[in-house]
Amino acid sequence: MNAVESNSMQQGLVTAWDTVTTALLSSDLDNVPSEEALSDDLDLLCECGGGQYIEDWLLDTLHMNLTSAVVPEFWAGLKLPDGAEVQERERARILLRAFRTLLSRLQPSLGGLERLGRWQDEGRAGLSGPGAESLRERAYTAMRAILLFSPPDVLQECMLEFYSRTFTVHMSQTGQAAPGAEHEEEEEEEEEEVAMGTEGKVCQGCAVSPQHCWCQEALEELRELSQILSRLQLLERVSSEAVTSILHKLIEQRMEQRCRGEYEISFLSDFQEWLDQVLGWVRRVFASEVGEGGVGRAPGGEGGAAGQPNSAILQRWRHHMQQFFCRIYASMRIEELFSIIRDFPESLPAIEDLKFCLDRTSQRQQLLTCLKSAFETRLLHPGVHTSDIITVYISAIKALRHLDPSMVILQVACQPIRKYLRTREDTVRQIVGSLTGDAEGCTDLANELSRADPVTLETQDSEDEGSDPEEWTPDPIDALTDKTGSKHRSSDIISLLVSIYGSKQIFIDEYRTVLADRLLQQLNYSTAREIRNVELLKLRFGEAHMHLCEVMLKDVADSRRINTNIREEESRLPAEEQPPLALSAMILSSEFWPTLKDERMELPPLVTRAMEAYTHRYEKLKAMRTLNWKSHLGTVTLDLELEDRTLSNLSVSPIHAAIILHFQDKGSWSLEELSAALAVPQEVVRRKLALWQQHGVVREEAAGRYSVQETAPTREKQDRAVLLLDSDEEGDSNTATQSEQREEKLRLFWAYIQAMLTNLESMSLERIHTMLRMFVSSGPVVTEMDIGELQAFLDKKVRDHQLISSAGVYRLPKSPHH
Repeated sequence: MNAVESNSMQQGLVTAWDTVTTALLSSDLDNVPSEEALSDDLDLLCECGGGQYIEDWLLDTLHMNLTSAVVPEFWAGLKLPDGAEVQERERARILLRAFRTLLSRLQPSLGGLERLGRWQDEGRAGLSGPGAESLRERAYTAMRAILLFSPPDVLQECMLEFYSRTFTVHMSQTGQAAPGAEHEEEEEEEEEEVAMGTEGKVCQGCAVSPQHCWCQEALEELRELSQILSRLQLLERVSSEAVTSILHKLIEQRMEQRCRGEYEISFLSDFQEWLDQVLGWVRRVFASEVGEGGVGRAPGGEGGAAGQPNSAILQRWRHHMQQFFCRIYASMRIEELFSIIRDFPESLPAIEDLKFCLDRTSQRQQLLTCLKSAFETRLLHPGVHTSDIITVYISAIKALRHLDPSMVILQVACQPIRKYLRTREDTVRQIVGSLTGDAEGCTDLANELSRADPVTLETQDSEDEGSDPEEWTPDPIDALTDKTGSKHRSSDIISLLVSIYGSKQIFIDEYRTVLADRLLQQLNYSTAREIRNVELLKLRFGEAHMHLCEVMLKDVADSRRINTNIREEESRLPAEEQPPLALSAMILSSEFWPTLKDERMELPPLVTRAMEAYTHRYEKLKAMRTLNWKSHLGTVTLDLELEDRTLSNLSVSPIHAAIILHFQDKGSWSLEELSAALAVPQEVVRRKLALWQQHGVVREEAAGRYSVQETAPTREKQDRAVLLLDSDEEGDSNTATQSEQREEKLRLFWAYIQAMLTNLESMSLERIHTMLRMFVSSGPVVTEMDIGELQAFLDKKVRDHQLISSAGVYRLPKSPHH
């Protein structure tokens, strides 16, 4: 009896197991047992403890089915027939067919797990377990692990090709051609037309003849594929790589075609419009999951929902595309930044776009590295003129302060320019020339100097001292580690140029030199332009620093008045007392002018008498004062009367005039005789004679002997009237060069230092510097020398054995005993 009951119980359990498992895995509704029988069998299994094994068995069955049959069949279904050429349309069908087969093979197992999960959720027959949601997640996890573990490349190749085609179809229907597709389609169209003759053109969407167009079919297949992948929870896993690759390629192609080299147009709004079109295609790709997010879809897949990313997926893809666009666009503009700076302000739209992108990416360091490299390779080398370097630097200041209001990028990227400009000897003169409008082609600094709200260099360092501490913000991490914070980092162009040398005095001294040259070269005492420049510079550098320049301008005005008085006095003299030459002098206050070139020259007696007469009349006007003539400076106006021609109103230098005046007394001179008469070296005389030789006034008869050429050939007579006497090589400054002035000031310093060490025996560097500042500042010309320059100067004297240094103290060497 017991054995019979036991066998019957076992047989009942086997039957109940078969009934339940068949019900879970069967896809044929006709073979599914009735609900009453199923409930009885399920109750029996659960009473005997067999219900707990159903879940594990079902998952194991799914795993075995995937490994042994479903996955191999899927990969086999993606393979193209060997040796056969399959058209793109058929390849799309093969891809869709493979996923259809995958879904159909997995449907029974997935349906069984779904049903078992519901039983567990309902607690049917006492079943317990994780429930439908958990079972579904475990099933899909197992499927993804087996299917996508080291997948062949064929899947992504097929997905990439199919999605690329559907993108082209979508964009053609919205009236937008995909970037890069125009050229490909033109080539395909030409090939097709060769084969088709004039029968028709190629569809822009699917690249076949209109009779065989499969654009609508491709979109339907895309919709079905999206549903299948979404049902299998594979949509983002399988599609994301292909979609990302397509979008990245499209953005790069569009940027190359539309943006590269174009700096005068902003492309951000254009990209946003194009992005809305692209998101319509992304919405098609993820249509099933977008639908799950509650986003409606217009008939045909078009409408406002495509352009409005109000689902999490579309928002994520839009953000991804914007980030990628910003990164690629910023990289392209960083490569072109040197050209963008050079073309500023016309390139302002490109700067604004780059600023927008940099705020959303982490590419500041890339920008700094690339821009510094571009400056060093394209700008900072001997082949570029100093004025061009300064012009680019000014453009960089303007462009980079738009790009980065904190001025950190400007400070770091332009550091090589500032360092290089310090090595150029003509940098200060070029900057001063640009400030005063003397430099050709550079008006930026002159305009900056004339602007209505100048930054005073004396107060710029303290202008923010009263700012609210609560408003303080730290510098970006890529700022230079110096004492200049963002509040004190100037964006003023003139301030930045002056700060290259760290001293205003260098620029003021150079301007005094330029001003002296301009004033000494003028014959009409006109100073309106120079007065304006000095007034503008006073606003920048302060009145105290421009005092010497004001004295120089006053000397010109005084000279004009004195010359007028002397001329009036001479006009009242009888003819026999009239001076032999009419002189007009520029009378300078020597202590306030830059050091003038000191060249000695003996003038003809006629000129000397005229100068003495002028000096005598000046002494009558200005008691207790006299004149010390600089005979080599100035301009002489001559009329030359030769045998067959007259040259009138020739303006030449004093030495040229002195040479030709000697030929008035004697028609032929040797080089040695002229040199002795003028007290000038023979080489200088030979070089000055070249001017008169060029204009046919003097000729060289033999080696070293010159005579007046009274008659000229006929051809030269005709050309002589158009010759100008401005081809003299003497275009040099009337003042000593900066290096010459510096050497003179160093000699003055050395005299002070020797006197101090003689009296005090030994002194430290700091004390010498303090004493020098006290002594030198009492003079009319204030010369700055920082402690570093002084140390270098003293160390050079130590190397020359003119000083002895020990433990930071300097002293003079002892004189040798005789």
